[in-house]
Amino acid sequence: MEKNKFDEYVSFFRKTLAIGHSFDIGERNIQIGEKEIYLYYIEGFIKSEVMERIFSVLFQITKKEMEQRKTAEDFIKHHLPYMQAKIENNTDNMLKSILAGMTVVAVDGYEHVIVMDLRTYPVRSIDEPEKEKSLRGPRDGLVETILFNTAMIRRRIRDPRLVFEMYTIGSASRTDVCIGYMKGVTDEKLLKKVQEKIAGIRVDTLTVGDQSLVEAIGESKWLNPFPKVRYTQRPDVVAAHLTEGKLVVLIDNSPTAIMIPTSIFDFLQDTDDYYYPILTGNYFRFIRITNMIAVIFLTPIYLLFAEGYIPLHPSLEFFIPDEGYAIPLFAQFILLEIAIDGLKLASLNTPSSMGMSLSVIGALILGQFAVESGWFIPQTILCMAVLALAGFTQPSIELGYALKFMRVFILVGVAILGLWGAIAAMIINLTILLKTKNIVGTSYLYPLLPFHWETLRHLIFRTKKPKKNI
Repeated sequence: MEKNKFDEYVSFFRKTLAIGHSFDIGERNIQIGEKEIYLYYIEGFIKSEVMERIFSVLFQITKKEMEQRKTAEDFIKHHLPYMQAKIENNTDNMLKSILAGMTVVAVDGYEHVIVMDLRTYPVRSIDEPEKEKSLRGPRDGLVETILFNTAMIRRRIRDPRLVFEMYTIGSASRTDVCIGYMKGVTDEKLLKKVQEKIAGIRVDTLTVGDQSLVEAIGESKWLNPFPKVRYTQRPDVVAAHLTEGKLVVLIDNSPTAIMIPTSIFDFLQDTDDYYYPILTGNYFRFIRITNMIAVIFLTPIYLLFAEGYIPLHPSLEFFIPDEGYAIPLFAQFILLEIAIDGLKLASLNTPSSMGMSLSVIGALILGQFAVESGWFIPQTILCMAVLALAGFTQPSIELGYALKFMRVFILVGVAILGLWGAIAAMIINLTILLKTKNIVGTSYLYPLLPFHWETLRHLIFRTKKPKKNI
Protein backbone atom coordinates (compact mmCIF):
# COMPACT_ATOMS: atom_id res chain seq x y z
CA MET A 1 0.00 0.00 0.00
CA GLU A 2 1.32 3.37 -0.94
CA LYS A 3 1.87 5.98 1.76
CA ASN A 4 -1.11 8.07 0.62
CA LYS A 5 -3.34 4.98 0.69
CA PHE A 6 -2.42 4.40 4.32
CA ASP A 7 -3.08 8.06 5.09
CA GLU A 8 -6.40 7.79 3.25
CA TYR A 9 -7.57 4.95 5.53
CA VAL A 10 -6.50 6.78 8.69
CA SER A 11 -8.17 9.99 7.48
CA PHE A 12 -11.38 8.09 6.70
CA PHE A 13 -11.57 6.53 10.15
CA ARG A 14 -10.86 9.81 11.92
CA LYS A 15 -13.48 11.58 9.83
CA THR A 16 -16.19 8.89 10.13
CA LEU A 17 -15.73 7.62 13.68
CA ALA A 18 -16.28 9.83 16.71
CA ILE A 19 -12.69 9.39 17.89
CA GLY A 20 -12.02 11.68 20.82
CA HIS A 21 -15.75 12.37 21.30
CA SER A 22 -17.12 8.91 22.04
CA PHE A 23 -15.16 7.38 24.91
CA ASP A 24 -15.64 3.77 23.78
CA ILE A 25 -14.23 4.16 20.24
CA GLY A 26 -10.50 3.55 20.36
CA GLU A 27 -7.56 4.44 18.13
CA ARG A 28 -4.13 3.02 18.92
CA ASN A 29 -0.91 3.98 17.13
CA ILE A 30 2.10 1.65 17.48
CA GLN A 31 5.41 0.98 15.73
CA ILE A 32 6.12 -2.57 14.52
CA GLY A 33 9.47 -3.20 12.80
CA GLU A 34 9.79 0.57 12.32
CA LYS A 35 6.47 0.64 10.44
CA GLU A 36 3.53 2.69 11.59
CA ILE A 37 0.36 0.80 12.47
CA TYR A 38 -3.08 2.08 13.52
CA LEU A 39 -5.70 -0.02 15.30
CA TYR A 40 -9.38 0.94 15.46
CA TYR A 41 -11.82 -0.80 17.79
CA ILE A 42 -14.69 -0.42 20.28
CA GLU A 43 -13.60 -0.79 23.89
CA GLY A 44 -16.51 -2.89 25.15
CA PHE A 45 -15.99 -5.66 22.59
CA ILE A 46 -12.26 -6.28 22.92
CA LYS A 47 -10.90 -9.45 24.52
CA SER A 48 -8.08 -7.86 26.48
CA GLU A 49 -6.18 -11.09 27.11
CA VAL A 50 -6.20 -11.99 23.40
CA MET A 51 -5.06 -8.50 22.42
CA GLU A 52 -2.19 -8.70 24.91
CA ARG A 53 -1.01 -11.99 23.42
CA ILE A 54 -1.16 -10.55 19.91
CA PHE A 55 0.80 -7.48 20.96
CA SER A 56 3.46 -9.65 22.60
CA VAL A 57 4.03 -11.33 19.23
CA LEU A 58 3.85 -8.13 17.16
CA PHE A 59 6.44 -6.28 19.24
CA GLN A 60 8.95 -9.06 18.58
CA ILE A 61 8.86 -8.46 14.81
CA THR A 62 12.14 -7.03 13.53
CA LYS A 63 12.64 -4.42 10.84
CA LYS A 64 14.07 -7.06 8.48
CA GLU A 65 11.03 -9.33 8.94
CA MET A 66 8.68 -6.43 8.37
CA GLU A 67 10.41 -5.53 5.12
CA GLN A 68 9.94 -9.12 3.92
CA ARG A 69 6.14 -8.98 4.42
CA LYS A 70 4.97 -7.18 1.30
CA THR A 71 1.21 -7.73 1.70
CA ALA A 72 -1.37 -7.95 4.47
CA GLU A 73 -1.95 -11.62 3.60
CA ASP A 74 1.71 -12.37 4.10
CA PHE A 75 1.71 -10.51 7.40
CA ILE A 76 -1.28 -12.52 8.68
CA LYS A 77 0.34 -15.77 7.59
CA HIS A 78 3.58 -15.20 9.49
CA HIS A 79 2.83 -12.89 12.39
CA LEU A 80 -0.80 -13.09 13.51
CA PRO A 81 -1.36 -16.09 15.80
CA TYR A 82 -5.13 -15.71 15.60
CA MET A 83 -7.48 -17.67 13.39
CA GLN A 84 -10.20 -15.04 12.90
CA ALA A 85 -8.37 -12.56 10.70
CA LYS A 86 -9.04 -11.42 7.12
CA ILE A 87 -8.08 -8.63 4.73
CA GLU A 88 -10.31 -5.83 3.44
CA ASN A 89 -9.95 -2.82 1.13
CA ASN A 90 -13.54 -1.54 1.08
CA THR A 91 -13.95 1.34 3.54
CA ASP A 92 -17.69 0.73 4.02
CA ASN A 93 -17.01 -2.87 5.02
CA MET A 94 -14.23 -1.71 7.34
CA LEU A 95 -16.63 0.68 9.06
CA LYS A 96 -19.28 -2.04 9.42
CA SER A 97 -16.67 -4.34 10.94
CA ILE A 98 -15.59 -1.78 13.53
CA LEU A 99 -19.19 -0.96 14.52
CA ALA A 100 -19.88 -4.68 14.81
CA GLY A 101 -17.08 -4.93 17.38
CA MET A 102 -14.16 -6.13 15.26
CA THR A 103 -10.66 -4.64 15.26
CA VAL A 104 -9.27 -3.04 12.08
CA VAL A 105 -5.49 -2.80 11.67
CA ALA A 106 -4.03 -0.42 9.06
CA VAL A 107 -0.34 -1.04 8.29
CA ASP A 108 1.82 1.49 6.46
CA GLY A 109 2.75 0.08 3.06
CA TYR A 110 -0.15 -2.41 2.71
CA GLU A 111 -2.95 -2.06 0.19
CA HIS A 112 -5.43 -3.84 2.45
CA VAL A 113 -6.24 -3.49 6.12
CA ILE A 114 -6.43 -6.45 8.49
CA VAL A 115 -9.75 -7.19 10.21
CA MET A 116 -9.56 -9.29 13.37
CA ASP A 117 -12.55 -10.63 15.27
CA LEU A 118 -11.51 -10.14 18.90
CA ARG A 119 -15.05 -9.65 20.17
CA THR A 120 -16.37 -10.67 23.52
CA TYR A 121 -20.03 -10.24 24.40
CA PRO A 122 -21.84 -9.28 27.59
CA VAL A 123 -24.18 -12.22 28.13
CA ARG A 124 -26.47 -13.37 30.92
CA SER A 125 -26.43 -16.90 32.28
CA ILE A 126 -28.04 -19.61 30.18
CA ASP A 127 -31.16 -20.35 32.21
CA GLU A 128 -34.44 -22.10 31.46
CA PRO A 129 -37.00 -19.72 29.89
CA GLU A 130 -39.62 -18.55 32.38
CA LYS A 131 -42.51 -19.02 29.95
CA GLU A 132 -41.46 -22.45 28.61
CA LYS A 133 -40.49 -24.43 31.66
CA SER A 134 -40.37 -28.19 31.26
CA LEU A 135 -41.19 -30.81 33.87
CA ARG A 136 -38.40 -32.95 32.47
CA GLY A 137 -35.72 -32.05 29.98
CA PRO A 138 -32.83 -29.61 29.55
CA ARG A 139 -32.75 -26.41 31.56
CA ASP A 140 -30.88 -24.21 29.09
CA GLY A 141 -32.47 -21.43 27.05
CA LEU A 142 -31.53 -19.06 24.27
CA VAL A 143 -29.80 -15.80 25.20
CA GLU A 144 -29.34 -12.40 23.56
CA THR A 145 -26.07 -13.36 21.80
CA ILE A 146 -26.58 -14.99 18.42
CA LEU A 147 -23.27 -16.88 18.49
CA PHE A 148 -24.16 -18.59 21.76
CA ASN A 149 -27.56 -19.58 20.36
CA THR A 150 -26.15 -21.20 17.23
CA ALA A 151 -23.69 -23.11 19.43
CA MET A 152 -26.50 -24.50 21.61
CA ILE A 153 -28.37 -25.64 18.48
CA ARG A 154 -25.28 -27.24 16.93
CA ARG A 155 -24.67 -29.09 20.17
CA ARG A 156 -27.98 -30.87 19.52
CA ILE A 157 -27.69 -31.29 15.75
CA ARG A 158 -24.24 -32.58 14.85
CA ASP A 159 -25.02 -32.78 11.17
CA PRO A 160 -22.97 -31.12 8.40
CA ARG A 161 -26.23 -30.29 6.62
CA LEU A 162 -27.11 -27.72 9.30
CA VAL A 163 -26.49 -24.26 7.83
CA PHE A 164 -26.69 -20.78 9.38
CA GLU A 165 -26.77 -17.94 6.83
CA MET A 166 -25.97 -14.49 8.19
CA TYR A 167 -27.59 -11.21 7.12
CA THR A 168 -27.24 -7.62 8.35
CA ILE A 169 -30.53 -5.75 8.69
CA GLY A 170 -31.09 -2.06 9.36
CA SER A 171 -29.15 0.89 8.00
CA ALA A 172 -28.67 2.26 11.52
CA SER A 173 -28.87 -0.76 13.84
CA ARG A 174 -27.03 -3.17 11.47
CA THR A 175 -28.54 -6.09 13.36
CA ASP A 176 -27.19 -9.58 12.72
CA VAL A 177 -29.92 -11.96 11.57
CA CYS A 178 -29.35 -15.57 10.57
CA ILE A 179 -31.48 -18.23 8.91
CA GLY A 180 -30.96 -21.78 10.13
CA TYR A 181 -31.99 -24.80 8.06
CA MET A 182 -31.06 -28.36 7.18
CA LYS A 183 -29.65 -28.44 3.67
CA GLY A 184 -31.39 -31.10 1.62
CA VAL A 185 -34.20 -31.45 4.18
CA THR A 186 -35.81 -28.01 4.03
CA ASP A 187 -38.00 -27.26 1.02
CA GLU A 188 -35.93 -25.21 -1.43
CA LYS A 189 -38.83 -23.01 -2.55
CA LEU A 190 -39.64 -22.15 1.04
CA LEU A 191 -35.98 -21.39 1.78
CA LYS A 192 -35.62 -19.14 -1.27
CA LYS A 193 -38.77 -17.21 -0.39
CA VAL A 194 -37.57 -16.51 3.16
CA GLN A 195 -34.10 -15.57 1.93
CA GLU A 196 -35.57 -13.08 -0.52
CA LYS A 197 -37.87 -11.59 2.12
CA ILE A 198 -35.08 -11.06 4.64
CA ALA A 199 -32.58 -9.81 2.07
CA GLY A 200 -35.19 -7.33 0.82
CA ILE A 201 -35.84 -5.69 4.20
CA ARG A 202 -35.21 -1.94 4.10
CA VAL A 203 -35.52 -0.43 7.56
CA ASP A 204 -33.45 1.95 9.67
CA THR A 205 -33.40 -0.07 12.87
CA LEU A 206 -34.29 -3.53 14.08
CA THR A 207 -33.86 -2.75 17.75
CA VAL A 208 -37.15 -4.33 18.84
CA GLY A 209 -35.85 -7.60 17.43
CA ASP A 210 -38.13 -10.47 16.49
CA GLN A 211 -41.41 -8.55 16.21
CA SER A 212 -39.78 -5.83 14.08
CA LEU A 213 -38.46 -8.50 11.73
CA VAL A 214 -41.82 -10.30 11.47
CA GLU A 215 -43.58 -7.04 10.66
CA ALA A 216 -40.92 -6.13 8.11
CA ILE A 217 -41.17 -9.38 6.12
CA GLY A 218 -44.85 -10.14 6.71
CA GLU A 219 -47.94 -8.72 5.07
CA SER A 220 -50.27 -9.18 8.02
CA LYS A 221 -53.26 -6.93 8.57
CA TRP A 222 -53.46 -5.28 11.95
CA LEU A 223 -57.04 -6.46 12.50
CA ASN A 224 -55.94 -10.10 12.26
CA PRO A 225 -54.69 -11.19 15.70
CA PHE A 226 -53.44 -14.67 14.83
CA PRO A 227 -49.65 -15.10 15.14
CA LYS A 228 -48.04 -15.81 11.77
CA VAL A 229 -44.91 -17.37 13.28
CA ARG A 230 -44.15 -19.41 16.36
CA TYR A 231 -41.66 -18.15 18.93
CA THR A 232 -39.54 -20.18 21.31
CA GLN A 233 -36.62 -19.66 23.68
CA ARG A 234 -35.78 -23.37 23.98
CA PRO A 235 -32.89 -24.71 21.85
CA ASP A 236 -34.30 -28.25 21.99
CA VAL A 237 -37.53 -27.03 20.36
CA VAL A 238 -35.50 -25.21 17.70
CA ALA A 239 -33.50 -28.37 16.99
CA ALA A 240 -36.66 -30.47 16.68
CA HIS A 241 -38.19 -28.09 14.16
CA LEU A 242 -34.99 -27.92 12.11
CA THR A 243 -34.84 -31.70 11.77
CA GLU A 244 -38.49 -31.66 10.62
CA GLY A 245 -37.49 -29.46 7.68
CA LYS A 246 -38.53 -26.07 9.00
CA LEU A 247 -36.60 -22.81 9.06
CA VAL A 248 -35.45 -20.94 12.13
CA VAL A 249 -34.58 -17.24 12.22
CA LEU A 250 -32.27 -16.01 14.99
CA ILE A 251 -31.78 -12.32 15.75
CA ASP A 252 -28.87 -10.85 17.66
CA ASN A 253 -29.94 -9.12 20.92
CA SER A 254 -33.04 -11.34 21.11
CA PRO A 255 -33.37 -14.61 23.08
CA THR A 256 -36.30 -15.69 20.90
CA ALA A 257 -36.13 -17.91 17.82
CA ILE A 258 -38.70 -17.54 15.03
CA MET A 259 -39.89 -20.83 13.53
CA ILE A 260 -41.17 -20.81 9.95
CA PRO A 261 -43.60 -21.89 8.54
CA THR A 262 -46.29 -22.10 11.21
CA SER A 263 -49.90 -23.26 11.22
CA ILE A 264 -52.38 -23.02 14.07
CA PHE A 265 -51.88 -26.73 14.77
CA ASP A 266 -48.22 -26.17 15.63
CA PHE A 267 -49.33 -24.36 18.78
CA LEU A 268 -50.90 -27.57 20.08
CA GLN A 269 -47.44 -29.01 20.73
CA ASP A 270 -45.28 -28.52 23.80
CA THR A 271 -41.93 -29.86 24.95
CA ASP A 272 -43.38 -31.94 27.78
CA ASP A 273 -45.34 -33.98 25.23
CA TYR A 274 -42.07 -35.57 24.09
CA TYR A 275 -40.27 -35.91 27.43
CA TYR A 276 -42.89 -38.33 28.72
CA PRO A 277 -44.29 -41.67 27.45
CA ILE A 278 -46.68 -41.58 24.50
CA LEU A 279 -49.81 -42.07 26.62
CA THR A 280 -48.84 -39.28 29.03
CA GLY A 281 -47.83 -36.99 26.16
CA ASN A 282 -51.17 -37.55 24.43
CA TYR A 283 -52.98 -36.79 27.69
CA PHE A 284 -51.10 -33.48 27.99
CA ARG A 285 -52.00 -32.62 24.40
CA PHE A 286 -55.66 -33.57 24.94
CA ILE A 287 -55.81 -31.23 27.94
CA ARG A 288 -54.24 -28.46 25.89
CA ILE A 289 -56.69 -28.86 22.98
CA THR A 290 -59.67 -29.06 25.33
CA ASN A 291 -58.59 -25.92 27.15
CA MET A 292 -58.11 -24.09 23.86
CA ILE A 293 -61.73 -24.84 22.93
CA ALA A 294 -62.91 -23.84 26.41
CA VAL A 295 -61.02 -20.54 26.21
CA ILE A 296 -63.03 -19.61 23.10
CA PHE A 297 -66.51 -20.80 24.03
CA LEU A 298 -66.92 -20.97 27.83
CA THR A 299 -68.23 -17.48 28.59
CA PRO A 300 -70.32 -17.11 25.38
CA ILE A 301 -72.04 -20.45 26.05
CA TYR A 302 -72.65 -19.51 29.68
CA LEU A 303 -74.18 -16.20 28.57
CA LEU A 304 -76.45 -18.04 26.11
CA PHE A 305 -77.67 -20.33 28.89
CA ALA A 306 -78.03 -17.54 31.45
CA GLU A 307 -80.03 -15.31 29.09
CA GLY A 308 -82.32 -18.17 28.08
CA TYR A 309 -81.26 -18.40 24.43
CA ILE A 310 -80.46 -22.11 24.90
CA PRO A 311 -82.48 -24.36 27.26
CA LEU A 312 -80.50 -25.77 30.17
CA HIS A 313 -80.93 -29.21 31.72
CA PRO A 314 -82.64 -28.94 35.15
CA SER A 315 -79.70 -30.60 36.88
CA LEU A 316 -77.46 -27.69 35.84
CA GLU A 317 -79.79 -24.83 36.67
CA PHE A 318 -77.98 -24.24 39.96
CA PHE A 319 -75.18 -22.59 38.00
CA ILE A 320 -77.50 -19.91 36.62
CA PRO A 321 -78.11 -16.95 38.97
CA ASP A 322 -81.67 -16.96 40.32
CA GLU A 323 -81.42 -13.49 41.84
CA GLY A 324 -81.11 -10.13 40.16
CA TYR A 325 -77.76 -8.48 39.52
CA ALA A 326 -76.90 -4.80 39.18
CA ILE A 327 -74.63 -5.11 36.14
CA PRO A 328 -75.62 -7.18 33.06
CA LEU A 329 -73.69 -10.44 32.64
CA PHE A 330 -72.17 -9.27 29.35
CA ALA A 331 -70.78 -6.13 31.02
CA GLN A 332 -69.46 -8.23 33.92
CA PHE A 333 -67.54 -10.49 31.53
CA ILE A 334 -66.06 -7.52 29.64
CA LEU A 335 -65.00 -5.80 32.87
CA LEU A 336 -63.41 -9.00 34.14
CA GLU A 337 -61.57 -9.48 30.82
CA ILE A 338 -60.04 -6.02 31.22
CA ALA A 339 -59.35 -6.51 34.93
CA ILE A 340 -57.48 -9.79 34.40
CA ASP A 341 -55.32 -8.26 31.67
CA GLY A 342 -54.68 -5.29 33.95
CA LEU A 343 -53.48 -7.63 36.68
CA LYS A 344 -51.19 -9.39 34.19
CA LEU A 345 -49.62 -6.10 33.15
CA ALA A 346 -49.31 -5.04 36.78
CA SER A 347 -47.54 -8.30 37.65
CA LEU A 348 -44.96 -7.67 34.89
CA ASN A 349 -44.04 -4.33 36.46
CA THR A 350 -44.21 -5.49 40.08
CA PRO A 351 -40.94 -6.23 41.91
CA SER A 352 -40.67 -9.87 42.91
CA SER A 353 -40.66 -8.93 46.60
CA MET A 354 -44.12 -7.40 46.17
CA GLY A 355 -45.59 -10.14 43.98
CA MET A 356 -47.35 -11.84 46.88
CA SER A 357 -48.98 -8.55 47.87
CA LEU A 358 -50.33 -8.12 44.33
CA SER A 359 -51.75 -11.65 44.38
CA VAL A 360 -53.49 -11.05 47.71
CA ILE A 361 -54.93 -7.72 46.54
CA GLY A 362 -56.14 -9.21 43.25
CA ALA A 363 -57.74 -12.26 44.86
CA LEU A 364 -59.31 -10.33 47.74
CA ILE A 365 -60.61 -7.21 46.02
CA LEU A 366 -61.66 -8.78 42.71
CA GLY A 367 -63.05 -11.80 44.50
CA GLN A 368 -64.81 -11.37 47.79
CA PHE A 369 -65.22 -7.58 47.85
CA ALA A 370 -66.35 -7.39 44.21
CA VAL A 371 -69.12 -9.91 44.89
CA GLU A 372 -70.21 -8.32 48.17
CA SER A 373 -70.37 -4.88 46.61
CA GLY A 374 -72.68 -6.15 43.86
CA TRP A 375 -70.38 -5.54 40.92
CA PHE A 376 -70.06 -9.20 40.01
CA ILE A 377 -71.72 -12.49 40.78
CA PRO A 378 -69.72 -15.59 41.86
CA GLN A 379 -70.55 -17.44 38.62
CA THR A 380 -68.92 -14.86 36.32
CA ILE A 381 -65.82 -14.66 38.51
CA LEU A 382 -65.56 -18.46 38.49
CA CYS A 383 -65.86 -18.59 34.70
CA MET A 384 -63.13 -15.98 34.22
CA ALA A 385 -60.87 -17.67 36.77
CA VAL A 386 -61.19 -20.96 34.87
CA LEU A 387 -60.43 -19.17 31.60
CA ALA A 388 -57.38 -17.43 33.08
CA LEU A 389 -55.96 -20.77 34.23
CA ALA A 390 -56.86 -22.56 30.99
CA GLY A 391 -55.07 -19.90 28.98
CA PHE A 392 -51.74 -20.82 30.59
CA THR A 393 -51.86 -24.43 29.32
CA GLN A 394 -50.51 -23.40 25.92
CA PRO A 395 -47.22 -21.48 25.77
CA SER A 396 -47.94 -18.91 23.04
CA ILE A 397 -48.93 -15.53 24.45
CA GLU A 398 -49.78 -14.29 20.95
CA LEU A 399 -52.21 -17.14 20.29
CA GLY A 400 -53.71 -16.68 23.76
CA TYR A 401 -54.73 -13.12 22.92
CA ALA A 402 -56.00 -14.18 19.49
CA LEU A 403 -58.32 -16.69 21.19
CA LYS A 404 -59.33 -14.00 23.68
CA PHE A 405 -60.37 -11.65 20.87
CA MET A 406 -62.37 -14.46 19.28
CA ARG A 407 -64.16 -15.05 22.60
CA VAL A 408 -64.94 -11.36 23.14
CA PHE A 409 -66.25 -11.06 19.57
CA ILE A 410 -68.65 -13.97 20.14
CA LEU A 411 -69.72 -12.40 23.45
CA VAL A 412 -70.57 -9.17 21.60
CA GLY A 413 -72.59 -11.18 19.09
CA VAL A 414 -74.55 -12.86 21.90
CA ALA A 415 -75.23 -9.51 23.56
CA ILE A 416 -76.56 -7.99 20.32
CA LEU A 417 -78.44 -10.82 18.58
CA GLY A 418 -78.45 -13.71 21.01
CA LEU A 419 -77.93 -17.16 19.49
CA TRP A 420 -77.90 -15.85 15.93
CA GLY A 421 -75.32 -13.25 16.90
CA ALA A 422 -73.09 -15.99 18.33
CA ILE A 423 -73.43 -18.02 15.11
CA ALA A 424 -72.62 -14.97 12.98
CA ALA A 425 -69.54 -14.16 15.09
CA MET A 426 -68.29 -17.77 14.85
CA ILE A 427 -68.73 -17.70 11.07
CA ILE A 428 -66.73 -14.46 10.85
CA ASN A 429 -63.99 -15.92 13.08
CA LEU A 430 -63.83 -19.04 10.92
CA THR A 431 -63.68 -16.93 7.76
CA ILE A 432 -60.74 -14.96 9.17
CA LEU A 433 -58.98 -18.24 9.98
CA LEU A 434 -59.60 -19.58 6.47
CA LYS A 435 -58.20 -16.43 4.86
CA THR A 436 -55.20 -16.14 7.18
CA LYS A 437 -51.83 -16.98 5.65
CA ASN A 438 -48.62 -17.51 7.56
CA ILE A 439 -45.57 -15.37 6.99
CA VAL A 440 -44.51 -17.25 3.83
CA GLY A 441 -47.99 -17.16 2.33
CA THR A 442 -49.08 -20.76 2.89
CA SER A 443 -52.30 -21.91 4.56
CA TYR A 444 -52.66 -21.18 8.28
CA LEU A 445 -54.80 -24.31 8.64
CA TYR A 446 -52.30 -26.72 7.06
CA PRO A 447 -52.39 -29.75 7.23
CA LEU A 448 -56.18 -29.52 7.48
CA LEU A 449 -56.34 -27.24 4.44
CA PRO A 450 -54.86 -28.59 2.22
CA PHE A 451 -55.49 -31.94 3.90
CA HIS A 452 -52.50 -34.13 4.77
CA TRP A 453 -53.43 -36.82 7.26
CA GLU A 454 -49.95 -37.99 8.30
CA THR A 455 -48.83 -34.51 9.21
CA LEU A 456 -52.15 -33.69 10.89
CA ARG A 457 -51.97 -36.89 12.94
CA HIS A 458 -48.51 -35.96 14.17
CA LEU A 459 -49.69 -32.49 15.23
CA ILE A 460 -52.88 -33.60 16.98
CA PHE A 461 -51.49 -36.75 18.58
CA ARG A 462 -48.14 -37.52 20.18
CA THR A 463 -46.85 -40.08 17.72
CA LYS A 464 -43.97 -42.51 18.15
CA LYS A 465 -41.99 -41.32 15.16
CA PRO A 466 -42.56 -37.69 14.15
CA LYS A 467 -43.09 -37.30 10.43
CA LYS A 468 -41.38 -34.74 8.26
CA ASN A 469 -43.41 -31.56 8.57
CA ILE A 470 -42.87 -28.78 6.06
